[in-house]
Amino acid sequence: MLSHIRLAVLLLSAVFCLFALTSIPVAQTRSAHKEHVAPQTAKVDALFSTFTTPREPGCAVLVVKDGQPVFKKGYGVTDLRTFHAITPATNFRLASLTKEFTATAIMLVVHDGQLHYDDSLTHIFPDFPAYGRAITVRQMLNHTSGLIDYEDLLAQKYSGVPDDKIPQIRDADVLELLKQQSTTKFPPGTRWEYSNSGYVVLAMVVEKVSGMSFGDFLRERIFKPLGMSRTIAYEKGTNEVADRAYGHSGTAAGWRETDQRPTSATLGDGGVYTSLDDLKKWDHALTHHALLSAKEMEPALTPPGRWRPEDPNGEATPLYGFGWYLDPYHGHRRYSHYGETIGFRNDIQRFPDDHLTVIVLCNRADQPAAPLAEKVADIYLAKP
Repeated sequence: MLSHIRLAVLLLSAVFCLFALTSIPVAQTRSAHKEHVAPQTAKVDALFSTFTTPREPGCAVLVVKDGQPVFKKGYGVTDLRTFHAITPATNFRLASLTKEFTATAIMLVVHDGQLHYDDSLTHIFPDFPAYGRAITVRQMLNHTSGLIDYEDLLAQKYSGVPDDKIPQIRDADVLELLKQQSTTKFPPGTRWEYSNSGYVVLAMVVEKVSGMSFGDFLRERIFKPLGMSRTIAYEKGTNEVADRAYGHSGTAAGWRETDQRPTSATLGDGGVYTSLDDLKKWDHALTHHALLSAKEMEPALTPPGRWRPEDPNGEATPLYGFGWYLDPYHGHRRYSHYGETIGFRNDIQRFPDDHLTVIVLCNRADQPAAPLAEKVADIYLAKP
């Protein structure tokens, strides 16, 4: 009996020693990991330290590395009435970051066989003027269509009228406004020029060929399948934005809420609201081809033609696919987009070879988001 007890004690002692020995490297690894990550976190915090005031609008920042969120934090407040803190669940107006979703919606109806990239505007809308025969879906996606900017047309129509007296224009109104024109700004396919008109028309294309409203299509084909349950194409009077951040601009007298303007009701070029929490899901879907195969995504990540057109000033224009700028960054392959509208500044930077994504959303107009996002990227791209 005594020998059995001694044997049991010896066995327990051996197990304890083995556990202690194998635990030491794990603890050291965790400690080393913390030492490696903490300086990056501190550097990002320092970069956004000016936005920490609890009574000013601010920013939300997400960093995804190797598929995991390694930094996710809000700074400042959603508005100057409630002073609610910005969090990863706060929903911002994306402005032109919306174009990624509009382009994806077009790719999905192409996937469904309801549309082709080389279909012309007059093929889709038979009542569109003759100049639409030369404009293709692909050109609108690439910003080479030459469509006149609807904001310029609106400014002409309401010349001298204060913004707050101009009714908000919607996507269908933009299409009708373009039908009243007789030509493009330049021959389609000959130049690159950023076009909000093109992406508003693309939203109407989705509606025409799918038989669904654009907002419903985004919800049913993109947001719901990806679990982006709080992301919406905002339509005043139809839906509401939960945990909403309001846009602000600085004045001599202090901050002023500047959330809406006459062009803030269009959806295709900038009407989506979402949060860091949901954008993490969007980033995961893009990485893992949850909606479209890698082959189907190729046109979105390929600039138009083999040439890089120049603007009238002789400067090289950006490389642009479908809803993504494709210019590299310090030798790193990059897909990016900025979003700017009254009171909001946003940016997304994706570095596929480095497995890194940086997203910055701001509800204040005083800080361009792209330089901030690039500075965050520099922190995580730096060699240890």
